[in-house]
Amino acid sequence: MIETFALTLNPGRVVFGRGAVSQLPAEVARLRCKRALVLSTPSRKADAERLAGQLGEAAVGVFAGATMHTPVSVTERALVAYEDERADCVVSFGGGSTIGLGKAIAWRNDTSQIVIATTYAGSEVTPILGETEESLKTTRRDPRILPEAVIYDPDLTLGLPVDMSVSSGLNAMAHAVEGLYAQDRNPISTWQAVEGIRALKQALPCIVENPVDGEARSLALYGSWLCGTVLGTVGMALHHKLCHTLGGSFDLPHAATHAILLPHSVAHNASAAAEALKPIANLFGGSLGGGLHDFAASLGAPLALRDLGLAESDLDCAADLAVRNPYWNPRPIDRDAIRSLLQRAWEGKPPQ
Repeated sequence: MIETFALTLNPGRVVFGRGAVSQLPAEVARLRCKRALVLSTPSRKADAERLAGQLGEAAVGVFAGATMHTPVSVTERALVAYEDERADCVVSFGGGSTIGLGKAIAWRNDTSQIVIATTYAGSEVTPILGETEESLKTTRRDPRILPEAVIYDPDLTLGLPVDMSVSSGLNAMAHAVEGLYAQDRNPISTWQAVEGIRALKQALPCIVENPVDGEARSLALYGSWLCGTVLGTVGMALHHKLCHTLGGSFDLPHAATHAILLPHSVAHNASAAAEALKPIANLFGGSLGGGLHDFAASLGAPLALRDLGLAESDLDCAADLAVRNPYWNPRPIDRDAIRSLLQRAWEGKPPQ
């Protein structure tokens, strides 16, 4: 029997396939835009400039200042560039940092966004924006934040380093895992979550073995799209609260933090959400927390928060911040239990 549920499907357009980036000019024209500002991180500036070249007169420039956790100060500089160039849309080329910048601009001026996703972040299909200011990360959800179109071209991920591929893929899985026990979950989001996790679990070991495996790259991008869609449809819980706390307040890398914390946060919630997690438990050997930890280790993923530069002396503060204004969670939030979880994740021990 299907339980009663409510579901809002986010509008949006997806163009998926090898070589799909060639459709960018047509997508800009479809939105009736003529002056696109291309966004990227500093390391992808040359790629962004080539992309602008493909757009020809439809591109008015490149802003290559995107950075982790979407600092408000960077957004303010990008808005100046947008106004100076008299742009009428943004093209976000890259992963979560660049996608976040495009969203931050759109939140302020309601411009159209096209995303060319080159990692497995998944945020490109969500109406969610996380921004950092004065070492605090805040999130908001609004229809204006959702990009109008997303281009997924697996060929653009062939050069994504293996370590980034693994961390990014585990980050995507985290969206789907928490979506399974979300308070507002529904049959569609549950199917998407299970299918997305299945695809990434199959693809990531193949990418580790052969980073230019086009079929595995396509499967991983497909899985990340589904996992991102879950993130944009239902609420998240403790895991995302912990990651937002550590990223925003201690400047830890977003994807790697997700990768490290996922087994621990799942183990923490496993007994309270056993029925909801049942569809994926067998994928990881029955014990989901331990299975996810072993899976991450087999991929060479980071396992310890201390390896990301977090000091042990910061754990008490992190626990305090994590229980302040908590997200809904299937298990009641307890500060001592969170502190213990963070200690094991800091040391890199398997989850309890």
